[in-house]
Amino acid sequence: MHVGYSIDKKKFKLFTVHSNPLLTNEIASLLGCAVGKSSVKRFSDGEVQINIEESVRGSKVFVVQSTSQPGNEHVMELLIMIDALKRASAKEINVVIPYFGYARQDRKARAREPIAAKLVANLLETAGADRILTVDLHAPQIQGFFNIPVDPLQGLPLLARYFLNKALKQPVIVAPNHSGLGRARRLAEYLDAPIAFIDKRHPEPGFPQAVNVVGDTEGREAIIVDDLIDTAATVTLAANALQENKVSAIYACCTHPVLTGPAIERLQMAPIKEIVVTNTIELDEDKKVGNLTVLSIAPLLAEAIYRVHREQSVSTLFQ
Repeated sequence: MHVGYSIDKKKFKLFTVHSNPLLTNEIASLLGCAVGKSSVKRFSDGEVQINIEESVRGSKVFVVQSTSQPGNEHVMELLIMIDALKRASAKEINVVIPYFGYARQDRKARAREPIAAKLVANLLETAGADRILTVDLHAPQIQGFFNIPVDPLQGLPLLARYFLNKALKQPVIVAPNHSGLGRARRLAEYLDAPIAFIDKRHPEPGFPQAVNVVGDTEGREAIIVDDLIDTAATVTLAANALQENKVSAIYACCTHPVLTGPAIERLQMAPIKEIVVTNTIELDEDKKVGNLTVLSIAPLLAEAIYRVHREQSVSTLFQ
């Protein structure tokens, strides 16, 4: 990655709305630019009004906004921001969505269900987005929902470097369910470690049950890896199953710390030594529990933004 960036500040603009102000400030600091001036107001009935307070005519614009909780508000803010930039004659609108909400609704799992991820893709395009940059989509096929370029960035190498530096003696990478095996395998390749997975069933939605641990985990340091932790039911279920299988220590990691509902209480009660996440979602102070480590995704996003701005390859970041 670059140490110093050379950006034409007259033709480059970086904006944010409400979801990721700290992350955007860090990206701006790395790129050596200022965050664009805009105001976000609400009418008394809750409607969002956004004003762009500097010229963006002819500029390549990047907007950073996760569609995390409250997801509906953040989606609407993002759409209105894109519309405002388009009507202000921005040359190109690149939307940086560190955490892409609604990604779990990528197919019809039951009769008469919507495919909300496709709807969000349609809305972003209609609003005027020219390109999407996002990190660790829950369902990679969502890239195909767009008719504009999508750069799928990877947070897994950042997590891998962190665990490599810990120099664990006998790590084993654990997928908390069968659908996470691909992710676990990729992390295992980085760490040169074996993999295992939890045979998990869902007799009722929201109430997973672990059947058993598949793989050799006894006496090893288990690293549970997932793309996100929401209510923490899945990761704590995996941790309890691993504890019964006599692992020496349990770590958990994910890119997106959604952490809703009883997540914090569950994580505090679970036999997990350390939980490693990134800052794709900004956490309130009450969610920063003692064993939570937050890694910054800003260097990756800054590099990707720079490459898009300079019309360089983004995929080579991960080769």
